[in-house]
Amino acid sequence: MTALQAPPATEPASAGQVARHRWQRSRGILVAVLALVILGVLIALMRPRSGSELLDPESPGQQGAQALAEITRQHGTPVTVVRSASAAAERLKAQPDAVLVVVRSERLVAADLTTLRDAPGDRLLVTPTPETLKALAPGVEAKSTAWSTPEPGCTLPAAAYAGSVDFLEATTYTAPDQATKCYLSDLGAGLVQMPVNGATVTVLGAARPLTNEHLDEHGNAALAMNLIESRSNAVWLIPNLPSPGSGGQKSFTELVPFGVKLAVLQIVIAVVLVALWRARRLGPIVVEPLPVIVRSAEAVEGRARLYRSRRAADRAAEALRAGALERLTGLLGMPRSAASDPGMAAEIVAAVAAHTGREQAEVGAALYGPPPVDDAGLVWLAGVLDDLERLVRNS
Repeated sequence: MTALQAPPATEPASAGQVARHRWQRSRGILVAVLALVILGVLIALMRPRSGSELLDPESPGQQGAQALAEITRQHGTPVTVVRSASAAAERLKAQPDAVLVVVRSERLVAADLTTLRDAPGDRLLVTPTPETLKALAPGVEAKSTAWSTPEPGCTLPAAAYAGSVDFLEATTYTAPDQATKCYLSDLGAGLVQMPVNGATVTVLGAARPLTNEHLDEHGNAALAMNLIESRSNAVWLIPNLPSPGSGGQKSFTELVPFGVKLAVLQIVIAVVLVALWRARRLGPIVVEPLPVIVRSAEAVEGRARLYRSRRAADRAAEALRAGALERLTGLLGMPRSAASDPGMAAEIVAAVAAHTGREQAEVGAALYGPPPVDDAGLVWLAGVLDDLERLVRNS
């Protein structure tokens, strides 16, 4: 074997060239990541903000409801704040003429809903969950989202006196025919009132009109006060967070926060985009200089020794016949695929026999016959194939 001469030395790439090359390779990923970040920020901005103080009648923050509770008390309707369903039920049993205001119902578990369902008095449900609607307002279902400031469009006095109300980011509902529906849109009503088991249940799909920040806008304050002051007392239930393990029958996907689902979705999209990007940019084949030059005869001899050491006469015969067929079909002007096509065997045998003067049976045995069982048969096969190729070439 002869040693390969060392390739000529090349100048090392400069720092600018390396940086430019890395930027060209990674810019697609960076653009995809940036697009996902922007999408996540936009989705986060569009989501309604609901902090821990939302609709808390003891919170003076922008999302609290302390202003509404104080105004209601000043108008002669006492407001009692409770933090559990059991405490609310006890208050209602002591004051059956009170109205129960239920906010943050996503914190209520199945046992809490059962307790509230058996309690007396009217109820005002503010943006209730589907489970709360099913338990306390059967027949009412959440339908869509409203983004307007509609007029009442109904004869309910509490809504008619209040006029237009801020229903941005509000939920609309469908309800049975006996229910009174106000603040209508194409997909439902923002306020529904209906009798349930001798009590009056009101479903309000907007929390925004009750907050300190927006109470003085439009007819927000009037609507809230009219709904709460319909009875002589008010019990305001804002449940504490449930204890761990008391989530009821909710599935794992229902317990996973919405932000986590968005993050997983973005990761999946990023992985798919990177896979598609890399699949279309496989790049050219990398050619590396060999340390030595190996002559073809040595490579053939080495492969032959491997065949012989494993006694693979059949594999060696298959390799000899495959090479002979490729060369013969090329000499005969046949398609390149004919050598590996079993359907062309008869045509190849006939053409070789016609050009060599040999019998078709002899040619067929050499090209497609059973493999030899020993080295002698393998040597004989190699000689026959070589003769056939030589005769076709000289014909």
